[in-house]
Amino acid sequence: MSSTVTLGLIGGLVVIAVLFEMLRRQTLREKYAVTWFLIAVACLAIAVFPRLLFGAADLLGVEVPSNLLFFLASIVLMVLTLQHSYEIGRLEEKTRTLAEDLAILRMELDDAGRDGRGAGGAGGPDRTEPLPPDPDV
Repeated sequence: MSSTVTLGLIGGLVVIAVLFEMLRRQTLREKYAVTWFLIAVACLAIAVFPRLLFGAADLLGVEVPSNLLFFLASIVLMVLTLQHSYEIGRLEEKTRTLAEDLAILRMELDDAGRDGRGAGGAGGPDRTEPLPPDPDV
């Protein structure tokens, strides 16, 4: 077994081991774990069967198989970056909405306190039913 195959096997197995440990400790969400698991399996497949990379390079007309590997890795990184950018934007919007709702509730509570009704008095909020669950959570 060559050192390249050994290095690929060790790298793929380490990623899978770390992935399962992070899942066990609940520090990684499942939707991201699937992506990283597929990447680790692809690394293991290329390490065990390097002819796959050579065949794909020949099929696509790429002269140096490592160029194809680097190109595919950069595409994967760009897709992951795009996915995380989308998630960050969605969470920023949600945080802004929650901050606005909290500011409105605090303002209403302050107004109720100034009117002498207090937080638990008869002039409290009209809402008696609980808030509906947030579908995005």
